[in-house]
Amino acid sequence: MGSKTTLGFALVLLVIFASDMGVMKSEARLCESPSHSFKGLCFNDRNCANVCLTEGFTGGKCEGARHRCFCTIIC
Repeated sequence: MGSKTTLGFALVLLVIFASDMGVMKSEARLCESPSHSFKGLCFNDRNCANVCLTEGFTGGKCEGARHRCFCTIIC
């Protein structure tokens, strides 16, 4: 009878771990807004991010054919 209990316990653990592995974590949305303070063409993401930090955002990146700085924040 002991081996059936052990087998049942092992199956319950397997179901618990398998169900946890199937859960996908969702990422927060990242909202973007053009920088109001960045001057010139944007070629360096780090410079853009530093300017965006002064504007109250959490980061920034250069985007597009016009090389504009877009500030990012989790929304």
